[in-house]
This record gives sequence, structure tokens and C-alpha cells, in this order.
Amino acid sequence: MSDEVRPGHVRVRLDLSYDGKDFSGWAKQAQGQRTVQGEIEDALRTVTRSATTYELTVAGRTDAGVHARGQVAHVDLPGEVWAEHREKLLKRLAGRLARDVRIWSAEEAPEGFNARFSAIWRRYAYRVTDAPGGVDPLLRGHVLWHDWPLDVDAMNAAAERLVGEHDFAAYCKKREGATTIRTLQRLSWERDASGVLTATVQADAFCHNMVRSLVGAMLFVGDGHRPVGWPAEVLAAGVRDSAVHVVRPHGLTLEEVAYPADELLAARNKEARNKRSLPGTSAACC
Repeated sequence: MSDEVRPGHVRVRLDLSYDGKDFSGWAKQAQGQRTVQGEIEDALRTVTRSATTYELTVAGRTDAGVHARGQVAHVDLPGEVWAEHREKLLKRLAGRLARDVRIWSAEEAPEGFNARFSAIWRRYAYRVTDAPGGVDPLLRGHVLWHDWPLDVDAMNAAAERLVGEHDFAAYCKKREGATTIRTLQRLSWERDASGVLTATVQADAFCHNMVRSLVGAMLFVGDGHRPVGWPAEVLAAGVRDSAVHVVRPHGLTLEEVAYPADELLAARNKEARNKRSLPGTSAACC
């Protein structure tokens, strides 16, 4: 699959943040709901005074209600449009966009860059509190209340058994033609001084509902409803388990997307499109 920038166009990398509360996810939808992609594309069209909608490619599509602090996207703009607007683009977008979405950087991308396929990992954080009184009202849009005491050590012991390359079919909402094989690089929990627990979840990529399903399984271990080995048993079974609860989206934030050095971008772009399979299994579509 070719990813060459069309002649006369410039690929622009956008670094952005948004509060997902009032968005129906990242991706544009036919029903006309408010989405992050739709808002930014509309704003770009307006501030560049273009008749054309320039479509964004994003590092990771987030679901309705999920937030992002370190999201990355790219857009291919005609060279003359970029030349005319680049100096004032950020300020004009800030004046046009609603306050729950901000673009922090808009820079010409290096050769071979693709916001989605060049990424080497994505890092999410899921925040929970088990405080008897509930969530701090100032954090209620970003922290889940779990009304049972949670054992962080038990959750970390369970998490260790899930790290590595596996088929995460048991923790993903299956999509036709898509593989559920992922490399989970980090899954760990920490409790801060205020009592908020943060799960850090990092992988080369994620399938649909994977992070929220993993967190749901960990919470069942943390509150004593399931043994430490249960999440790994679910993973090994390889099928969706009705006992795995997909936790609410508002506790989840995409924190960071990482990319290799510029000279490795094109190779990573190509590698990420390859079919993936585990040893001893047939290849599945990327």
C-alpha cells in the first residue's frame, strides 16, 4: 500500500488534545454526531477558506467519551495552502475550534511519516478511585469511582501475566478482517497521594475496547471478586468472556504516541501494515 504524499502537497503533523465528554469519538460518523475529526476538518476548511475538506489520519481512534492529551494526526494540504496559512494556522484554529479540543503544534512532517502506521507505541492512562466518598467533583469527568477497596499489588501481579505479544481476542470487540494480536509492552498500576489509582497501558497498537476490558478484569482482581490468575486464564481462552466488564470511557486518556527516528519512519510505516500472526498460527489481516 503506497503512502506517498501527492505531488504539490505537504504532509502536516498535528499534535492535539481533547476532552472526550461531548464527542461521539474521534471518527466522523454518517449520523452527523459531533466528533473530533469532524470538528477539526471543519475548522481547517474554514480557516484556510477552502472548498475542499482535507481528511485527517490519526494515530489512534478513540471511542465516545475517551480523552486525549497526546493525540497525533496528519493532514495533506496543497503546498500553496500550507505556504499561505502556516504562520497563523494555530492561532486561527484556536479561534475557530471549541474549547474542548486544542491543537498545540502544526509542523511539516518528515518524509515517511504517517500518524497511524509510523507509530511504535501508544500509551493510555485509566484513572480510578476507591475512596468511600466517591470522586473529587473537580475530577469527575476523568476518574471512575469503584465502590470496593482495591488491592494494587494484586492488580499488578495479575497484569504481569498479560504483558507480551498475545492474541487479545478475549479483550477486544472483534472487527471483521482485523487481527487481535498485539504486543502489550506495559500494564501497571500506581496509587498517588490523593488515592487515585492510575493504570498505565502501553502497546504497539490496541484493538477495539482492549484497554477498558483489561482495566475491567484488573478491577475484579483488585476488589477480590476474582483470583490473580483469572485475567490470564481469560486471555488464554481466546474468546470474549461475558464476565469481563468494559469499564466506562471517561476514565481513559490517550497520553502519548511515540515514533522512531526520522530515518526509520518509512520502514516502520511499511512494517506496521504487514499481516501479523503468532507462531504456529496463520497470518491475519493488519
